[in-house]
Formats: sequence, structure tokens, C-alpha cells
Amino acid sequence: MNFGDILNKWEKNNGIYDKDMEAGRTQINPRERRSRLKNKKPDAVLDIHGLTRDDAWKNLEIFFNDSKEKEMEKILIIHGKGNHSTGEAVLKRIVMEFIERCPFAGESGRGKAVAGGEGATWVILK
Repeated sequence: MNFGDILNKWEKNNGIYDKDMEAGRTQINPRERRSRLKNKKPDAVLDIHGLTRDDAWKNLEIFFNDSKEKEMEKILIIHGKGNHSTGEAVLKRIVMEFIERCPFAGESGRGKAVAGGEGATWVILK
């Protein structure tokens, strides 16, 4: 195995993607892109736990707009698990509502255990 193969394997295992390599392709396989983005580490993280509903919404608007403007592909929102909420987890619900309404929010899911687990949501931006 040569250095290039080792580097490519390391990049793939760590969710790093060579956009320059993609530029040379004539057609991007959507399945490959989706898989790459799901496994990629987030480009930016926003921690909103402890905020009020209104402050969380404002911070989400700013964060999503800034992330889109900077052409980020994947972001992570840390909202907490809702242990201090009575009934449903308030901030978790706010994040889901925001994602549903945001025109450039794509697929989303729960963070890995090391990235907040049920207390975090990742989003792929369109």
C-alpha cells in the first residue's frame, strides 16, 4: 500500500472529503455524497442548552444563515436531552420545528454518543 492509499483510507475513516477530487468528476453519485456527509464531522457546532425558547430560535436563525453563507455542509446543534424540562424536551422540539421550516435544512439525525447523542442533532445543509 502506498502513501496515497493510506492517506485516502485515513480521510475516508475520519469523514474528510477531497472536494478537489470531486471537481474532476463529471457526475456526483448522490448515494456516495449522502454517505460522506452523514459520516463527516460537523463544520460548526451551536450549543443552545440553557437558553429560552425565543433566544434559542434567534440563535438558530443566525447560526443556520451564517453556516449557509459560509457554504458549510453539515452542522451540529447541542440542545440537551430535556432533563430540566417538564414534559417534552423544549429545546429539542424547537430545533426540530426550526429544521422543518428552514428551506435549506436537509436531512437530520441524532448525534453520535461522543457528539451529544440524544442531546444533539446534526443537519446537512442543502
